[in-house]
Amino acid sequence: MSKIFTPTNQIRLTNVAIVRLKKGGKRFEIACYKNKVLSWRSNSEKDIDEVLQTHTVFTNVSKGQAAKKDELQKAFNKTDETEICKEILSKGELQVSEKERQSVLDTQLNSIVNSVAALCVNPETRRPYSASIIEKSLKDAHFSVKMNKNTKQNTLEAIKMLREHLPIERSRMKLRVSFAGKEGGGKLKGICGEAGQRRGARGMGGINAPFDVADRSWTISRD
Repeated sequence: MSKIFTPTNQIRLTNVAIVRLKKGGKRFEIACYKNKVLSWRSNSEKDIDEVLQTHTVFTNVSKGQAAKKDELQKAFNKTDETEICKEILSKGELQVSEKERQSVLDTQLNSIVNSVAALCVNPETRRPYSASIIEKSLKDAHFSVKMNKNTKQNTLEAIKMLREHLPIERSRMKLRVSFAGKEGGGKLKGICGEAGQRRGARGMGGINAPFDVADRSWTISRD
């Protein structure tokens, strides 16, 4: 009886999302679960096993052709496939159909717009911009979502480009610190000691921070 021979470097996978990276003159691919690549890049998914269908690096996922150890060593200077998979996840290009790509881009853009709206304000009015204004300004700035970057990285790039088209800056937030008596004031002084300029505060002994005694709040820039 004849047997079907399957090469040992071939692994058949179906219904996968492929991430591709060209390095050292060769193409390398990894097989991921759909909708998990962007979750990994945005740090909402931290379990690599929930992202990868297999910890195998391929030269062609569709044909099931696994990369050889010497190819990995030459291109990545290592053979640990899990670590290489992480590098491809981070730097590679997600292979999707045009319809899927547009859907992903629309979702990413919406997240970026909402992030900018939450993080930034008009420095002249100290009020946030509406999502529609931000989206229009990004379009005018010819901003494009980078699929190999997470939402935070894209948001920072969007803010940088927006500065050339409208007055915008990162918003500030207030931390409310409650304290009681002299001991509480002393502890607060230790916490805020190097945080800003001195502001006179009766009974506080002076705190080196932009501290508002009236409402007991300390204002810092949002990171």
